[in-house]
Amino acid sequence: MQCPSYQNTDSRVLESRAADGGRSVRRRRECLNCEFRFTTYERVETVPITVIKRNGNREIFSRSKLLHGLNRACEKTGLDASRLETLVEELELKLQQRSGREVSSAEIGELVLVELKQMSEVAYIRFASVYRQFQGIDDFVSTLETMNRKAGPGHLAAVG
Repeated sequence: MQCPSYQNTDSRVLESRAADGGRSVRRRRECLNCEFRFTTYERVETVPITVIKRNGNREIFSRSKLLHGLNRACEKTGLDASRLETLVEELELKLQQRSGREVSSAEIGELVLVELKQMSEVAYIRFASVYRQFQGIDDFVSTLETMNRKAGPGHLAAVG
């Protein structure tokens, strides 16, 4: 591994431990030339997942892009960033375990909504409004009414 300070390729491992729930290995290293200490991560290389966008374009699945969208939807909801990281990791794992390597953005959005609905109704509505491209207040009201019907009486405030 190349030292970020000296660019030397000789280093020794000082410590290794599991990271990301056992899906990667975190290693503390020391450059044998300049004694600079740095951290590296090692993970199994997986076949990339291709996302088919609404317009038909294809792009490689981006954990950071999904996490950014979730962070925006969950602002000021009290949800921990670590919980969102876990959600993205679990979703990516589900996608990796599928037989096909292509998935529609619609399918990813629905998988996220299932999880968000259990975590925070506010985050669910925010994410749904962007993902489902709400055009006006009627879309919000319709979604809230559907949530209210499924949750049972007294769950959400009356809408309308």
